[in-house]
Amino acid sequence: MKKLMVALPLVALVAACGGNDSNAAGGDIKIVGSSTVYPFTTAIAEAFMKDNAGTRVVVESTGTGAGAKLFCAGIGDKFPDMLNASRQLKASEYETCAANGAKTIIEVPIGIDGLTFIEGKDGPGLNLTVDDIYKALAANPFGKGPNKAKTWKDVNPALPAIAIKVMGPPTTSGTRDSLADLILTKGCESDTAMKDLKKSDEKKQKEICTGIRTDGAYVEAGENDNLLVQKVSQEPGTLGVLGYSFLEENADKVKPVALKGVLPTEATIADLSYPGSRKLYVYLKGEHLAAKPAMKKFIEAYSKAWGTGGPLEKKGLVPFAGADAGAATAQATALKPLDPSTLK
Repeated sequence: MKKLMVALPLVALVAACGGNDSNAAGGDIKIVGSSTVYPFTTAIAEAFMKDNAGTRVVVESTGTGAGAKLFCAGIGDKFPDMLNASRQLKASEYETCAANGAKTIIEVPIGIDGLTFIEGKDGPGLNLTVDDIYKALAANPFGKGPNKAKTWKDVNPALPAIAIKVMGPPTTSGTRDSLADLILTKGCESDTAMKDLKKSDEKKQKEICTGIRTDGAYVEAGENDNLLVQKVSQEPGTLGVLGYSFLEENADKVKPVALKGVLPTEATIADLSYPGSRKLYVYLKGEHLAAKPAMKKFIEAYSKAWGTGGPLEKKGLVPFAGADAGAATAQATALKPLDPSTLK
């Protein structure tokens, strides 16, 4: 697990915040969540503290799902103020937040990322489809029994006879959810019967379409994406799944795998032609804003850094364009509470 501990370690910071539920924390900000969003929020935190003496920020990489559990556990200085997320908050997570007193959740989209498959620099240069990936990783492909595919050639005769081994995010990660939604489900629904099953038994369809095999073909690699890059670069034939920014940072060690003939680039992610394109978010707890006005200033700093040519683009965040860009900037100022009816 990667952590940025700024100014004080987390335990000391909590102690400094008073240890009660008043949330009068002197402007300190605590942020948990996505490993994909982590480097972007970390960069903002470092710059923000230089410009705002006395304000301390702690950013912790926990994965979106685990971060949401911490974020939604309650209000007050014992709980995080903000959540980094590589997918939209789930309706069930919002319900947990509300039940624990966090009824005013604010969603701020910060940019676009590409769910990226990588291989070592000396890899074969795979060109996969979402169907290929589903057939290779599904525990029970199309509901027809346990997955017995050993090589990529087993799922598609046009692919090389290389053993299937994919290192990717754990179940606590938003990137795992994106893998399920953007890749596995689409591959599964290439079968008409699976589309029909969704109408009659959505729960069973989800299990068939998103359940991943546990026989070693898919390896949960934790939340340390830099370590994942290292392992993929050292293991010929092994693929990895992570956010686009980590590909950009490690282009000397790994290369992208094409999906449907499209490579992940800033241009293909921005125009959504790359199948793994997804929005990234930061969530704020509205109940904490009054006690911690630095949160609003932090989001203002974020919005000034996420545009084209800005420092976050240089770190691999793909900026919004057109109406999406305007909407994101407007929300960073307005901080309008989330409408829970829009969540799934």
